[in-house]
Amino acid sequence: MARKQVVTRELLLEGAFALVRDEGREKLSARNLASKCGCSTQPIFRIYENMADLEKDLLHKCEDFYSEFYKGSPSVNDTPFVNLGLVYIRFASAYPNLFRIIFFDDIQSEKSMYDLINGGDNNFIVGEFKKLHGVSMDEFSVLFMRMWIFIHGIACMVLKNDFDMSEKEIEELLVATYIAFSGA
Repeated sequence: MARKQVVTRELLLEGAFALVRDEGREKLSARNLASKCGCSTQPIFRIYENMADLEKDLLHKCEDFYSEFYKGSPSVNDTPFVNLGLVYIRFASAYPNLFRIIFFDDIQSEKSMYDLINGGDNNFIVGEFKKLHGVSMDEFSVLFMRMWIFIHGIACMVLKNDFDMSEKEIEELLVATYIAFSGA
């Protein structure tokens, strides 16, 4: 007799992550998740009080995935904000459904947008500040905000398939934008 599958929180979370990554958050339902995990809906609601609780865990998993993606991305340019922008835009292109969950959807995160971009304790933004010399924190904040609006705009255009530049062209655009915004 075959051993009965034990459904765990981790199995459900992995299934939800794969489902959302591949098909989008709109496909995340108890029925679709049960099908993905090869179980009934009963274990889902034994482990999670409701789908909103599962979505909170899923958001944390997506945020951690973004941080790992960032850490695993090569540094290609020493100009401040260029690598940060390239990784963010590359993530939007490679994982549009995960990008939407992290940066657009209405699932409440305990993290601010700054914390999400900064990768929590990874300090991705702090690394950009360290590239600058003789710039006050106030000047950095203004420069960061300008660059971030630009970077986020490109990522949104990538999501809508309204942007067909190569990564090299995007890199050159980010460098030119940094120079224009910073007066370097």
